[in-house]
Amino acid sequence: MAGIYIHIPFCKQACHYCDFHFSTSLKKRDAMVAAICKELLLRKQGLTQTIETIYFGGETPSLLAPQEIDLILETVYKNFTVSDTPEITLEANPDDLTDATVTSLASSQINRLSIGIQSFFEEDLKLMNRAHNETEALQCIIKAKQSFKNISIDLMYGIPQMSSKRWQENIEMALSLGVPHISCYVLTVEPKTALERFIKKGIIQPIEDAIAQEHHSILLEKTEAVGYHNYEFSNFCIPGWESQSNSSYWKRKPYLGVGPSAHSYDVVSRRWNVSNNALYIKSIEAGDLPLTSEILSQENQYNEYIMTRLRTAAGISKSEIGVLFGSHFQSYLKQNMQQHLETHLLVEDGDFIKATKKGKFLSDGIAADLFMITD
Repeated sequence: MAGIYIHIPFCKQACHYCDFHFSTSLKKRDAMVAAICKELLLRKQGLTQTIETIYFGGETPSLLAPQEIDLILETVYKNFTVSDTPEITLEANPDDLTDATVTSLASSQINRLSIGIQSFFEEDLKLMNRAHNETEALQCIIKAKQSFKNISIDLMYGIPQMSSKRWQENIEMALSLGVPHISCYVLTVEPKTALERFIKKGIIQPIEDAIAQEHHSILLEKTEAVGYHNYEFSNFCIPGWESQSNSSYWKRKPYLGVGPSAHSYDVVSRRWNVSNNALYIKSIEAGDLPLTSEILSQENQYNEYIMTRLRTAAGISKSEIGVLFGSHFQSYLKQNMQQHLETHLLVEDGDFIKATKKGKFLSDGIAADLFMITD
């Protein structure tokens, strides 16, 4: 079983925190859609497994016209074997979800929306330079629920000047709306972004780890109280509404990424497309794949397993480490996890090693301590 990720590199405007590949010009949209369809055709031999998930992501896929989405999906179905019940997700911005757009999407093969709310408060949205306002954040969910059952929303915490009270109100608003899935991400300062420049100039206050950790604790408390399952560090859902696309990634299932800057993965190797719209289109039109490949060593595969699995509620399986990588890696893991067991950041649960509530916020750092690094 496998998935397809489709990167749509267009945005109305640049969010201050974003370091993804995107363009605010839609001039090449027609050529981009044609190139994505051609890339799917060129790469159909590289993925023979049944496709369970199709994910329109990247920047703002909801900027595409319904017929463009239909064309891409038609190309997928013509060239790949697709499950009878695939999860087909479209990332959308609130300002794009008009009544007409929601109705059109509901009549397409899209069966899941992932909406980039980030915050229900105007102060946060302006600080991040989001294209929507607080009214659109609320109304788009109400509209979407009339046509879609499977809805996820993104929220962001640790935002400068965001109080714990406002973060708690964000969570409570999301839960009150009854969306079955919520993804919550801590705001990070990426190099060469507007946010980094504003912080350096003193225009925006620096992000404080202690506040972000407090926000994370509030998040765990509020979602747990209403029965949402924290099945991965950043993801919460009503049981049974887990994202199949995300879950596939954490379970080491292969996926094909198409579009500029998109990544592909087949367990033993990783490939990524050029992060330039014009070069991508030119190469694909010429019948060439503008990608770079990396063969993953056994150490790389082990490290990726540690990184992804430690973030999940299931945790790391010691026996699976042995089956996949051998006894040497099992011994290495046992030796290096001891310090975190002693500080109660990790806990052993039978065959599994899991992050505790205390350890969840620090899981990326803990994973780094468990990585096998060779010269």
